[in-house]
Amino acid sequence: MNYAIYLLSFLVLAAGCSKELTESPKGLVAGDDAMSSQTGLETVLSGAYGSLLVPWTSGFTTVSQIAMTMGSDDLTTHPGSNKEEFREFDRFNVSSLNSRMNPIWLGCYKTIQATTNIINNYNKVLDGNQDTIRAMVGEASYLRALSYYWLTRLWGDVPVIPSEKYTPEYLHLKKSKPADIYPLIEADLKRAEEWIPNTRRSSGRPNKGSAKALLADVYLTEAGWPLKDQSKYALAAAKAKEVIDNKTDYGFDLYTGGYLKIFVGGTVEDVFTLFTRGNWVTYNSFYGLSTMPEDEGGWSDFFPELNFFNNFPAGPRKDATFSTQFTLSNGTVIPWQQTTTKHPYYKKFTIQSGQKAVYMSNNPVIMMRYAHVLLIYAEAQARSAGTPNGDAYTAVNAVRQRAGLPDLPGGMAGADFAAAVVSERAWEFAGEWNRWFDLVRLEQVEAANANKAAGDLQPAGNITKANYWMPIPGADAVVNPNL
Repeated sequence: MNYAIYLLSFLVLAAGCSKELTESPKGLVAGDDAMSSQTGLETVLSGAYGSLLVPWTSGFTTVSQIAMTMGSDDLTTHPGSNKEEFREFDRFNVSSLNSRMNPIWLGCYKTIQATTNIINNYNKVLDGNQDTIRAMVGEASYLRALSYYWLTRLWGDVPVIPSEKYTPEYLHLKKSKPADIYPLIEADLKRAEEWIPNTRRSSGRPNKGSAKALLADVYLTEAGWPLKDQSKYALAAAKAKEVIDNKTDYGFDLYTGGYLKIFVGGTVEDVFTLFTRGNWVTYNSFYGLSTMPEDEGGWSDFFPELNFFNNFPAGPRKDATFSTQFTLSNGTVIPWQQTTTKHPYYKKFTIQSGQKAVYMSNNPVIMMRYAHVLLIYAEAQARSAGTPNGDAYTAVNAVRQRAGLPDLPGGMAGADFAAAVVSERAWEFAGEWNRWFDLVRLEQVEAANANKAAGDLQPAGNITKANYWMPIPGADAVVNPNL
């Protein structure tokens, strides 16, 4: 099908033709009247956040980002049952009709459309508090950068939306390459860094430290595949260090009140979360039934691969990360080896209090946490300088100490230290869709999928760089037949 037509159909729907937006306009695309007041600007910004929070439809509140990152070695799915779309990602034979891609694709582009509306038109607001308006523009810039970052990491070449309004130009949109998209991401994050306030804000709103942290992550990614601009390692280290040095101002730190409580949200570890905001509620579906075995009435949507679990360093972090025993309806407790799938499951994505067998929860979606900042710095500093300094050791060892692990040995070579940090990222962010992006940027997807355990799904064929990116979503059903 014609890719430009698919995108055009989305843009027309997002502009107000869909039943959802007609019945419940949340400010995704607002007219000139809405852009003439501070209140209107806030409405459009709320719509931008909301596009990332629509259960089952758009954004990050389903298991889509987990499904799409199953090519990593920390995630797999049911070998039988009705998990065909999940298995496509794990086996590297993804169809363009795979519906699991749609929420991320749609949510990111809806958010880009709304935030572009703000960035292009905020100067029409003649009243209101200018500091507040600048902060909202900074937030819009952060969200747009985040959206393009996810799109280009998952799909590679994607279109850049030139304006917030439909024009005939959309009929001829072409895909832009990552080399052209990353400078736009950087520019948005630099504006966000300058315009968003320093101090910790209400849950779900980024501050200056959030913008710096995401920019550090972007630099780290740019240093790897496909851009391979290794000068970005020094920039990643410097930007992450700015966050570390000012963590008190930003309200960030490692949370030490129990590893599992991190995933309830609202701790000092949060750097950026998608949280309940006005009429938008973070009902997400990867806590609860998705991460429970059918032996307990769950869905077995995702769980760890066996080699990943077996190689995971023992200690309190491993105990908190995985569920290894399960209670049947008759009260019998069985080990993971006796479950239907013969796998352990992710405890970190179970409901921590109350009824855990729910298909949706209001837990926030934690997009980035302070442990990311520490490990970005440690890896980037070692790679940029060729040898780790004392601060790099301090950063990675803080994460390891919380996990109940000994410090890394002193005197490590830069490459060995960086590799150890990458492994630490695998353990610390197990199941949090981080591992896939690490494997891609480091060109280790093929190696991570070699020699899998016999009990795990095997790749459908030889893995190549073509498998690093997803096929553009192409369901004919979403195309407006009038176009």
